Amino acid sequence: MTTKATFYHAGCPVCVAAESMIASALDRSRFNVEVVHLGNDKSRLSEAERAGVKSVPALVIEGKPFHINFGAALSDLKK
Repeated sequence: MTTKATFYHAGCPVCVAAESMIASALDRSRFNVEVVHLGNDKSRLSEAERAGVKSVPALVIEGKPFHINFGAALSDLKK
């Protein structure tokens, strides 16, 4: 069985670099990774907030958010 992981980002250079790192670092036989581009899909912002995401890029695994570097605050994406 695989563990669900959601990678939230906004398409900025920091986010794109983190997405590349996540894609190569996570064992796809153990993790089912969904990539969500919040800059393109603002309807998912509230979902990211509920998951505890404060800034992007962020990876949420089993309901726990892991913030990677700092690309943009979630509040900035709402504008």
